[in-house]
Formats: sequence, structure tokens, C-alpha cells
Amino acid sequence: MSLLDEEGNQDESLESKTLSAEDQVKDHSTGTRVVAGQIFLESGKSDSQSENEESFHSQEEEKENSLEELNSLEMSNLLNKDLEEAEIQSPVLTAIGGTADGEPCHFPFLFMEKEYAECTADGREDGRLWCATTYDYKKDQKWGFCESEEQSNKRRQMQEAEDVYQIGMKILNESSKKAQKKVAYQYLLKAADMNHTKAMEKVSYALLFGDYLKQNIQSSKELFEKLTEEGSPKGQMALGFLYASGLGVNSSQAKALVYYTFGALGGNLIAHMILGYRYWAGIGVLQSCESALTHYRLVANHVASDISLTGGTVVQRIRLADEVENPGMASGMLEEDLIQYYQFLAEKGDVQAQVGLGQLHLHGGRGVEQNHQRAFEYFNQAANAGNSHAMAFLGKMYSEGSDVVPQSNETALQYFKKAADMGNPVGQSGLGMAYLYGRGVPVNYELALKYFQKAAEQGWVDGQLQLGSMYYNGIGVKKDYKQALKYFNLASQGGHILAFYNLAQMHATGTGVMRSCHTAVELFKNVCERGRWSERLMTAYNSYKDGDSNSAVVQYLLLAEQGYEVAQSNAAFILDQKEASIVGENETYPRALLHWNRAASQGYTVARIKLGDYHFYGFGTDVDYETAFIHYRLASEQQHSAQAMFNLGYMHEKGLGIKQDIHLAKRFYDMAAEASPDAQVPVFLALCKLGVIYSLQYIREINIREVFSHIDMDQLLGPEWDLYLMTIIALLLGTIIAYRQRQHQAIPRPAGLRPAVPQQEPPPEHQPPQ
Repeated sequence: MSLLDEEGNQDESLESKTLSAEDQVKDHSTGTRVVAGQIFLESGKSDSQSENEESFHSQEEEKENSLEELNSLEMSNLLNKDLEEAEIQSPVLTAIGGTADGEPCHFPFLFMEKEYAECTADGREDGRLWCATTYDYKKDQKWGFCESEEQSNKRRQMQEAEDVYQIGMKILNESSKKAQKKVAYQYLLKAADMNHTKAMEKVSYALLFGDYLKQNIQSSKELFEKLTEEGSPKGQMALGFLYASGLGVNSSQAKALVYYTFGALGGNLIAHMILGYRYWAGIGVLQSCESALTHYRLVANHVASDISLTGGTVVQRIRLADEVENPGMASGMLEEDLIQYYQFLAEKGDVQAQVGLGQLHLHGGRGVEQNHQRAFEYFNQAANAGNSHAMAFLGKMYSEGSDVVPQSNETALQYFKKAADMGNPVGQSGLGMAYLYGRGVPVNYELALKYFQKAAEQGWVDGQLQLGSMYYNGIGVKKDYKQALKYFNLASQGGHILAFYNLAQMHATGTGVMRSCHTAVELFKNVCERGRWSERLMTAYNSYKDGDSNSAVVQYLLLAEQGYEVAQSNAAFILDQKEASIVGENETYPRALLHWNRAASQGYTVARIKLGDYHFYGFGTDVDYETAFIHYRLASEQQHSAQAMFNLGYMHEKGLGIKQDIHLAKRFYDMAAEASPDAQVPVFLALCKLGVIYSLQYIREINIREVFSHIDMDQLLGPEWDLYLMTIIALLLGTIIAYRQRQHQAIPRPAGLRPAVPQQEPPPEHQPPQ
């Protein structure tokens, strides 16, 4: 499924994720429940256990309350309205035209030996809906239309639009070729012209980002406005983004906040994430950690519920500024030649290459698209060669199930056992999961604990995570929040999303730790940024590499609104380089300054230095040496940046924004050289220059005549100092004369010039005159 397809499904995500969570609960025995993939026991607890678990049970209530806090009023109003309409519409639905105009429809009614509980188009070639006004239509022949001709035409038009939309979506989902996707979007464009809401959402985003359609901000804005009038949360969120970034409209943070709020109330997860970041950073609203926590927790709940055993896709964070300085080094992307080389090794039977490629295709990332079919093939080859890691990952794939690999607990268990017997931590963790959840084997908490401990001892993050969960809930062990915290921290160091999620829940509720809203928000933010929308980071990067800076900057700007620091710095970089033509030249630097500022507030050193540069040179703001000095000092003290130290040295040397102090200048130059080897050459040159300036300044400050007038030679060298001086001068002259004479004698005198060729004497008539 393409990224646009994922975005197209955002509005349904709240409902669909909740249902999937309920389905998971049904898979387990009574007395248990699942939260973010973890089992929590509810039966057979003592009073003390119940009291200890109150804080954790509140997590589930808070999940529901967070949604209720934001849209309970709207949802209840809509629900009540739907119930009222359902109660009212059934008795008051009246027939239009026919043989019983104005009479109420009778449900159910009998037609062609079949009962109908609602209006039908059966028996009519024009497709118009009708109903009978008595039970037996054949007997009484009393009927009328359920809709006017205008309503009928509109309904048929929408049905036609739905058919066109489904054709487009089928082509879009089944093809990976760009040409086919462009064809799919032509169908979607046609459906959008027929006012199909979902098609309009897809087309509007395609026009905004330039995905498979030519980028057109103005057209996308018009579609977003139309969607907003229809109450589409996706359209509301996007319109809020346009006002926030000033694309196609005059920038207005107030309007942006209104549209974001409506989008969030409608259940749009990206709108919730944007509001969470705005409340956290205090952008356009009063800073409120608790409000940020509410929004971020709601999104994190759904991201965590979407995490599978395989861990989900890898988020690739590539900084454009770093890539320009060190092409290919900072991105972590694999070159095409290198991938082909690994494929060649794998084909030749190299087991390590097979396992490595299998993992790359399983998770995606580093320039390799997620492909479960190829992952399965590589793991299968390596497993047949006896590799325990490949066996364990095959077990994961069978345990999870996919379009390529059918779900099978029995097959997964076989692979996990083989891998675990060989001491593989991935297999041990998988076997622990089987015993914990009763997948293919009876539930056995002792064995589950044993295998998780073995996996955790080898540093495997899944084992650490599940071990923490067992200690948290007291499953198979005595409940111990400190041990749970320890293992969650270990798993978080390995980058496991659920470890961040569980830690966030503990800090949010104060379970086992002092409650910290700030820490909880940062952890939830980390979880939210691992959602599927993070895939747009790579599409934006690919757009930039393909030379489409306009498309790239719009995508980065949306991700920047969601709080991605790397997107903020990349958007600022593109604007700084003046590569985006959709942004006016006068607005380039002010907008870049805004995003450098947001990236710097999240701890990015280069952004902090850029802020100093912008205030130093007056880019997008007035020249302000004092503010520049503050930013350089922050980068120096907080991130120990050599560049910032060098700049501070220069400002002290010149007295810019601070009192001139050559000694402090030298100190900062020396600190820069110590902080980075790359700074040693410029620091050496700066110190040489500083030495010359210091010497000239010293000479300028002293009076040479006064210096000599205060020197007493008799006291310094004695009363006969002039004789000593004359003797030294005479010796020096004698030495020089002797050296010159000896050098003159050492040079041989020439015996006369003779031609080297020819050696024979010339005939007399050709001899030169004497």
C-alpha cells in the first residue's frame, strides 16, 4: 500500500484500531486483557495486588478518556442525533408519487415472495428506490418512491463515483510501477470531479505534494476548502497546515489552530500529533504539558497497537545539511552497487548476506523497500543452511502472518524451538511469547519467564521488553516496578517502540517512578514519530534527490508541523539554499529562521549555530550581534560545538556583541581546537593572526623613546660597556672578511673558453682572426 493510501485511511484509524484491540482481547482467555501487545491479568488478584495495579488500570481508562476529553461531546451529540433520526425516519418515511403519494411506507413489506425491511430498487430498471405502503404489495398495489428524481440521480451519480474510485484504488494498491499509479490517479481525479469525498482527499494530497499528479497548491487548497465544508477531518487538518505554513494563503496561526482542532475532534491522528507538539512547544497556544500529554498519548496508543512482533518499519532520518558535507556518510543509505554485491553473495550461498538482506527487506529502510516475499526467501535459504537467526525470523514471520506468509503458530513454534536450542536470543524470545500467550502450546508463565531471561541476558530487546512486562504485572513473578523499569529502560536503549510506550505510561501515571509530565510527553512523542506517517520522510528525501525541491519542502513542512526535528532542519535547509520556488524570495529567510529556531529548541546543534549566523549577518531578521553571541554560547555550552567556540573567539577578538578581549578570544580558539581535530588548521591561522594583532597593539601602546631613555647601560652592562660592544663588532667584521676571502679562493679560475664541439680544429681559412 502506498503512503498516500495510508494517509487516506487516517480518519478511520481511531475506530479501526479500537476494534482490532478488541479482537486481540477475544483471542485470549477470560480474565486477561491486552494493552499494546502485553498481557495484563485481571482475575485472581489479592486486595493488595488490586491496589498496586490501580495506577496501571487507569492507563486503559485514560486511553478511553483521552478520546472522550477531545470529542465526547461531539460523538455523543452525533450518536444521539443518529438514534433520534433512526427512530424518527422509520415511521415518517413517506411515499413520493406512485399509487400512494404521501402515505407512510410500511416495513417490512412483501414483494415477489420476499420481505423488505427497507426501500429497494428491485423490479425497476431505472434504479430508483421505492417502498410499499401496505404489507402485501401484490394484493394492494400501493406504493411510492422513497426519493425524488433529483435525489435518485444524485445517488446514482455517487454510486458511479464510488465504482470509479474503487477501480482507481485497486490499480493503486496492486501496482508498484509509477506509470500505473499515475493511471490510478486519473481514475481518482475523475471520481473527485464527481464529488466523491475519499477521492477528493486523495487527489488533494497528491496535488499538494506532487505525488503522481503535477503539484498545484491552489487546486489542492480549493479541494481542502470543499472537504472542510463537508466536515472531512482530513481536509480540516490539511487546511490548517496551509494556514500554518502560508502556502497558497496568507499565514494565520489562529486559523491553523481552529482547523487543527476540528480535525482532531474528527479523529485525525496527524491533527492530534500537531496539536500535541504545539502545546508542548507553546506554538500559537499557551504552553501546556498536560494538554500535550493528552494528544500525544491518544496517538501513541494507536501507534503502539499497530506494532507487530517484527517491530514495524524503520524510520530513516536523513539530514540534508549533513549529506551535503559528507555525501552518503550521514544518510545511512546503502548504495545500489553495495546492495547488488550483497545479493550476489547471497546467491552464492553466503549465509550472513542472506540473513542481512532478509532483515533489510523485512523491516525496510536504508534505501531498501519493505518486501516480505524477498525477506522470506532469504531467511528460508539461510535457515536451510542451519542459521539460527534466520530460523528465528522465520518463526516471527509465521507467528505474525502476512499476505506472503500464512499465520501458523505450529510452524512458528517449530522454528522458535530450533533457534532456541541453538542458543539464539530471538528464538528464545519467540518461544517465551508462545508460552506467555499460549500460541501452539499451553500457557506456561514459568517457561515464558525462563526464555525471556535467557534472551534478555544476551541483550535481545524483545526479551527485555517482555521481561519488564511480566515484572510490571506480576505474571509468573512477584510484581516489581523497579525491575520492570530496569528492563524497559534496557529495551528502550535498543530502540524498541513499546519500551518507550511503557516507560511513557509509567511516567504519565507515576507508577514505579515519580510522575513526570515532561518525560512522559517526550517518550510519547518518540512513539508517535514512529507511526506510519514517518515514511514520508523518505518520500520527501527521494523528491529532493530527484530535484523536486518544491515537493520535498512541502512534505518536510508538514512533518515539521508534526514535530519532527529532522524535518524542521531539512525544510529550513532547502529554504536557506533558496531551492524552493513556491516560497517567495522575501519570505525565504524568515521562514528558514522559524524552522531553524524550532529545530534548535529540540537540541539540534547545527540549527543553533544557524540561528547565530542569521542574527550575525541579518538574514531574515535585523543584525543583532548580542543575540548571535547568545546562540553561539548556547551551542558551545550545551552541545560543545567547535564551530560555535570558534565563532565566539572571533566575536571576542573583534568586540562584536561583547567587550573586546583578546585573551578570551585565544581561550575560545584553543577550546575549538580541542573539541574537533577539523578545527585545528583554522584555529592555528586565527591564532597567528591574533598574535600579529596583539604584537602591533602592544607596540602601538608603548613609546620607544621613553623605553630607551629609561635604560641605564652602565648599570645593565657595566661602566666599560662601550669597549665590549666595539670588540664584539670588530670580531664580527673580521669573521665576515675572512669567510669572504676563503670563499673567493675556493672558486677555480677558467683556463679560457673553448667550444665543446666540434673537437677538431677548423681549417686555417676558417680560423678566427688573432
